[in-house]
Amino acid sequence: LQGIIQAYKSGITLQGNTTSLGRWDFSGSFFFSISAITTIGYGNLSPSTATGRIFCILFALFGIPLNLVLLNEIGQLILLGVQHSAHYLEELFHWKKTSLLIKTCVLVTGFLLFLLLPPLLFSDKEGWSYEEGFYYSFITLSTIGFGDYVIGMNPDRTYPSWYKNVISLWIIFGMAWLALVIKFCINFLE
Repeated sequence: LQGIIQAYKSGITLQGNTTSLGRWDFSGSFFFSISAITTIGYGNLSPSTATGRIFCILFALFGIPLNLVLLNEIGQLILLGVQHSAHYLEELFHWKKTSLLIKTCVLVTGFLLFLLLPPLLFSDKEGWSYEEGFYYSFITLSTIGFGDYVIGMNPDRTYPSWYKNVISLWIIFGMAWLALVIKFCINFLE
């Protein structure tokens, strides 16, 4: 049983010796890199050699701070866009509550783009229920990353080449949005 588990982790499936799950092709490697620097760490893929582990440590030492800087910059750009839009609408329509309206629009749009619509894609590509896809979305974007649901891992499914790359970008922008939402919540609670 241990041998079967180790073989599966190495990319060997019961259908044959294949790496069709894209573990270390460009998409799989990109997805691994994103899960490492975002500290999600699903636990389904990891380096198996000493050299790979050392490289992963060095990559994470530099990648995690750079990712935090990137997420902060994306969040600041979103916040700047919200503030400019609110200011523009206040001047145009002389509304006093424009800032609240714009923040609500950003919250709802982000909720749609990052939490409500992705489960539809996961239902189609992974065969998950909507609830499972929503759960995966939140667990991923909050960087909890239990690893009970991971995209692109079903050997019975064929995944498009763009799939993991798009999900990797979704993770980056979704984490920036969720960080902004958490910042709004902290400001509200304080």
